Amino acid sequence: MNRLLALWFALCLHAMAWGQVSVRDDRGVTVSLAAAPQRIVSLLPSFTESICALGACARLVGIDRFSNWPASVRNLPKLGGLDDAQIERIVALRPDVVLAAPSARVIDRLEALGVKVLVLDSKSHTDVQRALHTLARLLGTPDAAAVLWARIEREIGDAAARVPPLLRGKRVYFEVDAAPYGAGAASFIGQTLVRLGLANVVPAELGPFPKLNPEFVVRAQPDIVIAPERSLADMPKRPGWASLRALQAGQTCGFASDRYEILIRPGPRMGEAAQLLADCLVGLERTR
Repeated sequence: MNRLLALWFALCLHAMAWGQVSVRDDRGVTVSLAAAPQRIVSLLPSFTESICALGACARLVGIDRFSNWPASVRNLPKLGGLDDAQIERIVALRPDVVLAAPSARVIDRLEALGVKVLVLDSKSHTDVQRALHTLARLLGTPDAAAVLWARIEREIGDAAARVPPLLRGKRVYFEVDAAPYGAGAASFIGQTLVRLGLANVVPAELGPFPKLNPEFVVRAQPDIVIAPERSLADMPKRPGWASLRALQAGQTCGFASDRYEILIRPGPRMGEAAQLLADCLVGLERTR
C-alpha cells in the first residue's frame, strides 16, 4: 500500500510539473503559471484573434473594446483600450493572465495587484510570428503556432503570385490614420507590401507607423494610395493633395471599415489581408 501511495504521489508531482507553463515576453520578463491559463483577458484585437486562431477562444473571459472577430467574442465583457483599460473589472474577472501591448498603460498597476501580464509586441512579421509561438506555448499547444504561421505564409505567397506584373515595384502610400500616419517599410504592413512586390514611400528609418507632414505625401507622389474609404474620399480636400496623381488617376484602394480592420491587425488574418490587397491590385491593373 505504501509503495502504491508513493507511486501515486510521484505521478501527481509529475503531472503538476508537466502542467506548469513558463514563457518569456517581449520585455524580457518570464511569466510563470501553475498550468496553462483557462481565464484570459486580451487587451488588443490581434491577441484576441490569435488566441481564437490557436483554438482557445473559449478561454477568453474579457477583451478590449475593439475586438470583434471571430463573432463568438462579441458578447464578452469589453474592458477598455490601451489608454483606459478598466482595472477593477479586469481584476474582478480573476484572469490567469492578461495579454497586453507594450504601450498599454495598465501593465504596472495590474502587476502591482498580483495579476500576471504577458506583454507582446507586433510591429513586424517577425514580431507576429514570435508572439504566436509564445501564445501557443502559453496555451499548452506549442505545435499550433507553426501550423498557423505556415498558413499565413502560404496565403501571402498566393496573394503575391496574383499581383499583376505591371504593378510590381509601384510606390505605395498606406494610410493608417488621417493625421496622417502612414505604414512605414519597417511595419508588418510595409513588409506585406514588399512581399507583394511593391515599394513604400515611407522609408524604414521613419519607424513602423510615423506621423507624417502632409507635404511629405504630396512630394512623394505615390503611384498607389491605400486607405479606408472615408479617408480616401476626404484626401482631395486636404491642402495640396488634389495634386496627387494616384488620386487623379483612380489608382487607389479604398476599404470599408470591416475589411480595413483586417489589413491593420498584426495576427492570424495577415494572409487574408494580403489577399485583399491583391484583389484590389488586380482591379487596378484592369482599369489602367
